[in-house]
Amino acid sequence: MNRTHPDSVTLEHASAPRHIGLFLFDGVEELDAVGPWEVLAYWTRHHPEDGWSISCLSVGGADVIGAKNLVLGAHHSLDDAPTMDVLIHPGGHGTRRLLRDPGHLDWIRTQRSTVPLMASVCTGSLVYAAAGLLTGRPATTHWASLNLLSEIDPTVITDVDARFVDDGDLLTSAGVSAGIDMALHLVARLAGVERAREVRRGIQYDPHPPV
Repeated sequence: MNRTHPDSVTLEHASAPRHIGLFLFDGVEELDAVGPWEVLAYWTRHHPEDGWSISCLSVGGADVIGAKNLVLGAHHSLDDAPTMDVLIHPGGHGTRRLLRDPGHLDWIRTQRSTVPLMASVCTGSLVYAAAGLLTGRPATTHWASLNLLSEIDPTVITDVDARFVDDGDLLTSAGVSAGIDMALHLVARLAGVERAREVRRGIQYDPHPPV
């Protein structure tokens, strides 16, 4: 089950090229970041005519160490990142530190004022909630963190069944692999359903769980 805002079919942009930023941090859950990256990088590389690009950003532009010790590199620092039309915030155990980081929460609020579409994967939505972005809005997160999401902001309308929740200018997804589904939905929003199907076929994503 997915929840989609009725007015979220398209996203308006002031100018091209348009850019998607994927935030990286120490303790990021690797698939939270790499899953959406695979979808969106495949799309932007194979269909540059759609006018989109994607890059990774981190504090200081430094490499980060993921939750399972995979080293991930960033293309930009927070200060020199391109102007973003979409920001994706993954989850992972590193979000617990970010929840208590006033500087990071302030940065998130600043992005909210300038970035048209804010997206999260897994416990990235906890950071958005802590920054006040999800007040009174529908959202989801990893199933094991749904109660924590409600504790951070009791006004959040948590969806316990959806793989992702599209609420127009805010897009949240459930745990880990659900970020792939969210990213494909994002392609459908930005470039059409058929393009999203092409990307899905290109990365051969057609899950049939073995158990």
